[in-house]
Amino acid sequence: MDEIPPILVAEDEPLVRLTITDALEEGGYTVLEAPDGMSAIQHIDAANHLRGLVTDIRLGSGPNGWQLAHHAREKFPALAVVYVTADSITEWPAEGVPQSTVLQKPFAAAELVTALANLLVANNSSPSTS
Repeated sequence: MDEIPPILVAEDEPLVRLTITDALEEGGYTVLEAPDGMSAIQHIDAANHLRGLVTDIRLGSGPNGWQLAHHAREKFPALAVVYVTADSITEWPAEGVPQSTVLQKPFAAAELVTALANLLVANNSSPSTS
């Protein structure tokens, strides 16, 4: 059986990253974590495949979530992308990648898992881990 590609979580706040990772793992996903944009870029560049990206928009120094998603989509065009932010989402239509979604912090764990699963289905990448 082929290994199911992971979801990359890029979030600079450690407790938020842990919460997101736990929610996704409880939802049956394998997760890679990145504490900043540069680490996330390294994960993307080293990966043979990723199923999805969950990224904060503001990631401290280095690439932000908008730039990270565009970079990831160059390598993985069907990548499911969920942006998470405490900021206003008004920039999302202009800055975000097509066929992505944005969640306003705080959000429920189930809301994140559902949003990611919906994008995976829409992008023809089944959310099933079996």
